[in-house]
Amino acid sequence: MSASITTLQQLLFDLAGVLPADTAPLFTMTRQVKLAANETYIHEGDTERRLAFIEQGIMRAHIIKDNGDEATLFLRWEKQFIASHDTIIHRQPSRFIYRALEPTTLLEIDYDVLEEVLKTHPEYEPLRNFFLMRMLSESLKIMESFVTLSPEERYRNLLTERFDLVNRVPDKYIASMLGITPVSLSRIRKRMLDKGK
Repeated sequence: MSASITTLQQLLFDLAGVLPADTAPLFTMTRQVKLAANETYIHEGDTERRLAFIEQGIMRAHIIKDNGDEATLFLRWEKQFIASHDTIIHRQPSRFIYRALEPTTLLEIDYDVLEEVLKTHPEYEPLRNFFLMRMLSESLKIMESFVTLSPEERYRNLLTERFDLVNRVPDKYIASMLGITPVSLSRIRKRMLDKGK
């Protein structure tokens, strides 16, 4: 069994209480995917229902607006899941582009295959619910942060959650994800530096 599967089994146990022995058959359907830096994993318009666990690397979900500007929806990194909400939840073509920002290794499962397995192995249903609830909670967390927090507070939260991202992700993507311009991000950093934080 690969190290990434062992890591994922431990994560599922820690987060959802699913015993490793209960997930072992499920991982026979997974495959490892390696992406180069800037390689696209899911294109806009893709309909394949992929669910992946990030073993190594950073993924970015973004959209290209009508004026040609890019808007970053979110970033995902090691020990997080990546999937198109459109294809998994709504069964619609992906509106977003999912791209690796650095060399990335994923452990992927075809969600359609998972649903077929659930028909004969209903004991895996809690796992599907866990994945769907996690996707929903992550989306709500992003939405709530824009309503309840200032851009500086959102940036501080990002630093608290994963400080090394500032050295791995271009400022323009971090700023876009926070809903501000790179200039505003620079001002926030200067204020934080001036306060000695």
